[in-house]
Amino acid sequence: MTYAADQAPTSVMAPYFPDTSASAFDDARQRMVDDQVRPLEVNDPRIVTAMRALPREYAVPENEQEFAYSDLTLPLGNGRYLLQSMVTARLVQMAAIQAGQRVLVVGAATGYTAALIAMLGAEVTALEEDASLLAIGTAFTMRASVDVSWKRASLAGGAPESSPFDLIFFDGAIEEIPRFCSTQLTENGRVAGILRPDDGTSSAFLAEAEKGEGWSIRRFFDSEAPVLPAFTRPAAFAF
Repeated sequence: MTYAADQAPTSVMAPYFPDTSASAFDDARQRMVDDQVRPLEVNDPRIVTAMRALPREYAVPENEQEFAYSDLTLPLGNGRYLLQSMVTARLVQMAAIQAGQRVLVVGAATGYTAALIAMLGAEVTALEEDASLLAIGTAFTMRASVDVSWKRASLAGGAPESSPFDLIFFDGAIEEIPRFCSTQLTENGRVAGILRPDDGTSSAFLAEAEKGEGWSIRRFFDSEAPVLPAFTRPAAFAF
């Protein structure tokens, strides 16, 4: 996993392009899909078609637009990131989202993943607590003509007023599944994202609530991603 620095890097993996015209962005978008997404067995034609169309350059701050299609996790400020396109594509494919399902995207940030899921026919609620990211996200989904319902609230509480959901999708890593998930899912609902344990390898996962308490967790592929700050465990006290 490659993370961008807190400021625009001076050299990045292709495609990097100083030309920020509409045609250059369109060309870079097609290369992103062909070179970064499809080689990793992302074969759901709905995802491929959506990623070829979504103008990712508008889902990043203006000073990051020239890197929008590079193979990087891009900083959005305040400890938040836009995940690499290949990671987003694999996570969404893993979730096997069906048209008509109700999906909560937690930490929706600038809206790219929420828009992608909406283009699969899901009814998407995008939850974001950062006002500056939400402003970019709402503008992005409007510009992309994608129907996403935005809510500004603490990520740690979910969206109880809009629940229940068929899928709760975390757009970033978490260290454990938050408690709110068990009360905001439908009977057969699932949780998806990247789980980063205290020790061991971070991995993409799908989880279903077990009868009683706890979760049945299936891990799919190793994947590193920054932890969403709202879900970072407090540091243990040490003498």
